[in-house]
Amino acid sequence: MRPIVAFVALVLLGVATSRAEEAPRRADVWSLKLGTPASQLPNNDFIDYACGSNGGPPQQPLSGWSDYGKCRPEPNGLREVYFRYDDEIEYWAKAHRARTLLAQYGGTKVLDFPVIVSGLFDASGTLAGLRIVTDPQASPPERKQAYTLSNFFKARYGSEGWTCTDTPPAPGETPVGTLYINQRCTKLTKDNLRAMLETRFLRLPGQAEFSGGGKLTVGEFESSTRLHLLRADIPIE
Repeated sequence: MRPIVAFVALVLLGVATSRAEEAPRRADVWSLKLGTPASQLPNNDFIDYACGSNGGPPQQPLSGWSDYGKCRPEPNGLREVYFRYDDEIEYWAKAHRARTLLAQYGGTKVLDFPVIVSGLFDASGTLAGLRIVTDPQASPPERKQAYTLSNFFKARYGSEGWTCTDTPPAPGETPVGTLYINQRCTKLTKDNLRAMLETRFLRLPGQAEFSGGGKLTVGEFESSTRLHLLRADIPIE
C-alpha cells in the first residue's frame, strides 16, 4: 500500500497515530521552487502534463517536466507546462464517501478556488515562473467568487508595495451589480520575484443580469484572477 493511501485509510478509520501525522501531504503549486531544473522536479507528484495555453486548456500531452521543449515559447521566451494535482486521495475519498477529504483534496485548487496551474521554463530548462489562473469552467457560484482570490495573493506577498492600474470599462462592458473591476498590479517581492496580478469582475458586451424575458441569468459575467510569478530578470508581457 502506498504511503499516501495508508494515510487516507488511517484518516477514514479515525486512527490518530504518529504515522498518520507524518504521512506525506499532496504536492501543490507552492511545492515548486523557482530556479529548479526540469530534470530535478518530481514527475510523480503531479499528473496530466501538457503544453499550456496561457492559462487556458491543456494542449499537447507531455510525459513530464523535461518535455518542456515541445511547447511553443511565449513572447518572453518561456515555455508553459500545464499540470494537475495528483487525484489519488480524491478518488479514494469518492469511493468511501469521505466528504471532508473530498472537500480538502478534490480537484486542483488554491484555497477553495478551482484553478489552472502551470510551470514556465526558460531556454536552459529551469523553472523560471509559475502561472495560476482561476478556472473559467468552474460552476457559476464558484466562478462568481473567483475575483476575490486576488485578496489572498496580495496578502501572501504583502499588501503593501503593489503598483496597480485600473482599466476603465470598454464599450459594452458593465458592472456586476455596482462592482466593476479590471485591474493589473505588479510587485517585486521580498524573495526577488516579479509578481503580476490581474483581477476582473464585470459583464462583457451582451451579458446581462436578466434575460430579455425578465428571468435572472446564470453565469453571465466574467470573474477571474491571474497570478504570474517570475524571476526578476524576466519581463512581464
